Amino acid sequence: MSPNLEMLRSTYEGQSGENATRLLDLLTSDAEWVEAAGFPYAGTFRGPDAIVANVFKRLATEWTGYRAEAESYLEQGDQIVAFGFYSGTYKETGRAMRAAFAHHYTFRDGKIARMVQYVDSHTVRQAMQA
Repeated sequence: MSPNLEMLRSTYEGQSGENATRLLDLLTSDAEWVEAAGFPYAGTFRGPDAIVANVFKRLATEWTGYRAEAESYLEQGDQIVAFGFYSGTYKETGRAMRAAFAHHYTFRDGKIARMVQYVDSHTVRQAMQA
């Protein structure tokens, strides 16, 4: 297993809060984070502060038990794709979801320089609707 893959796997295998902390430690200072169009947190965010404010903080406060669990990985050079499922319960509606995702990471000098999300946004949005 490559060092990049080993580091990335560690961001999916613990508790959500621990995973987020490990992930933030792996980001370059100018990391680009692309949340899929149609996803509730869609957009392109640059730098750890913007990523935390626009994605992680919202997930932590709007969901109960939110998790991103990777089941498999593909690696080619400095590119890694993680395939898995999001799960959690949206606090406002009390509705749970389980939605498939793929996260495409680009590494630079042992750090994550870019992540592009592909996700079943429909399933997530259904949980958010009363």
